[in-house]
Amino acid sequence: MIIKKLEVGPIMANCFILGCERTKESVVIDPGDDGDQILMALAKEALKVKYLINTHGHFDHVGANKKMKEVTQATLAIHPDDEPMLMELSKSASMFGLSAENSPPADLLLNHGDQVSFGDITLEVIHTPGHSRGGICLYTKGYLFAGDTLFKSSIGRTDLPGGDFDSLIASIKTKLFRLPDDTIVYTGHGPETTIGDEKRMNPFLR
Repeated sequence: MIIKKLEVGPIMANCFILGCERTKESVVIDPGDDGDQILMALAKEALKVKYLINTHGHFDHVGANKKMKEVTQATLAIHPDDEPMLMELSKSASMFGLSAENSPPADLLLNHGDQVSFGDITLEVIHTPGHSRGGICLYTKGYLFAGDTLFKSSIGRTDLPGGDFDSLIASIKTKLFRLPDDTIVYTGHGPETTIGDEKRMNPFLR
């Protein structure tokens, strides 16, 4: 699997391009900003986008939805609990002194246990509420794309609308910590980690 990480926007959110080496089908996870940069990275690998997947609805993870949808015509997907946030991006970004274009509505609503396939690769949807009501992670053997649920030695903030600390801790401990310890966790901000490292060292989860 091709994995490309891009840091996008003023809050430096991680956007991930995943590609099937055989078919060149791909998904873009969290196109938060800098659509031209994402499109150039796709072109460099000659990848065709099948899905645009939002791990949650916060503006720094979805701000380039409109541009990416217009150019690629890919299927835009998000959990139903966060889908209403897509039409409020301009308002939510302005609360931080920033700007974002409202997103088109989702084409596909993802629920816990759903699967998204591109080429030879399948991602499993894991609903992990806590950072937002509709937060999801995406898992394929060996790799977890965690959005803002879990970070290296930290967890997602829970002081924004829809956030809940107890729900977030439960999501991580009952769903993510069931994955193999050597699973590489690609986070929504900052560096990668592993499930095993977070079990042992994350101060919020010990």
